[in-house]
Amino acid sequence: MNNVNSRILIIIFLNNCCENMTFHVMIIPTLDCPSNCAYCWGSKKNSGTMDSAVIEEIVNWLDGFRDDYVHFTFHGGEPLLAGYDFYKKALPLLKNATTHKEAGFSLQSNLWLIDEKLAKLFAEYNVSISTSIDGPREINDHQRGEGYFDKTMKGYKIATDNGVRVSFICTFTSYSKDFEEAIYNYFLENGYNMKLHAALPSMRGDNADPWALSQEDHGNLLISLLDRYLNDLDKIEIKDFDHICKSSFLRRGTLCTFADCMGDTLAIGYDGSIYPCYRFNGIEEWIMGNVKDIPSMEELMESEALEKLQEFKKFVDEDCADCTYIKFCRGGCPYNGIVATRSAKSIDPQCTAYKMIFKEVSDRANKDLLKSSMPPLRSNSDNSQNENKNIKKKFSVMDLMLKK
Repeated sequence: MNNVNSRILIIIFLNNCCENMTFHVMIIPTLDCPSNCAYCWGSKKNSGTMDSAVIEEIVNWLDGFRDDYVHFTFHGGEPLLAGYDFYKKALPLLKNATTHKEAGFSLQSNLWLIDEKLAKLFAEYNVSISTSIDGPREINDHQRGEGYFDKTMKGYKIATDNGVRVSFICTFTSYSKDFEEAIYNYFLENGYNMKLHAALPSMRGDNADPWALSQEDHGNLLISLLDRYLNDLDKIEIKDFDHICKSSFLRRGTLCTFADCMGDTLAIGYDGSIYPCYRFNGIEEWIMGNVKDIPSMEELMESEALEKLQEFKKFVDEDCADCTYIKFCRGGCPYNGIVATRSAKSIDPQCTAYKMIFKEVSDRANKDLLKSSMPPLRSNSDNSQNENKNIKKKFSVMDLMLKK
């Protein structure tokens, strides 16, 4: 079987294989945060902090709620403000909250408050952590605040020294986009895996807006980073591109931004309020219910908040009907669209950027398939196989799609 046929068969298999459904429950112990990032859109100073009694109410609510694998993510604000005793009680309770399938755990934190005691607890429960660094110290601290880099990297060392898996989120802003090469090289040289974020406007005020990336800048940044990444697939991992390439071939979104997550992701605020996603946390009009009332999925789906998101879904079906990428983009993130216009009848304002990267991936994939279907040229040199031995390998988007 030639190379192209084998790859096509793999694509067909992936497209038709069944995946275990994952119900994603995001727990936001607080929206407060000790850092003061210039472009932050999600934290809120002096907000309340979750008590462990709310965890017990979450467990009661989940009993019989859904028969799916459950993944819990602690988010914020800064979730470590809840403290060691909170997690010491919460983790075993949540682990046993769904008797049919074992729960998984992750946590998003700047790691300033982690210590060896907390790290050992997270390692015991296999809690994977994502933390945020926006590149080298001087670039990072310009937009995240002086001292941020050193505090986070100190916490990173404590976590990894105690067996906790840590990956990075790198946010590109209207400022840091001009330092793309330096930022990429920082992660490459240190062997850090990362996930990309574009700075966003906010529902909570306009402080984040000047840092937001334009659509064209975002799209050009993604294409440039993809080109760099294809030289280094064996050295680092940029999760966004892995998902974007898979989505293009599978014809369905595999990354949060491009997936229909309504009903499969719910967020719980410090007081037990239920939201469609952590991004809406703390905004009263987006409350769907409260865990203490043990609402059913049917009751949550009938909430005004979900009705608004259904409006977004319907709008995408109509407005994006002729778009080549609708099946695996789905109009982007509802939150982004709603922030842009204060209306559910709006697609993600980064639409142009998404089209740019999906087109780039599609064009490269078509070229890869064409090349792999061509017979190799016969060389006149007996040493031809060794001539390019020292040339740096350039991977293809097909390699990305097949990457585990």
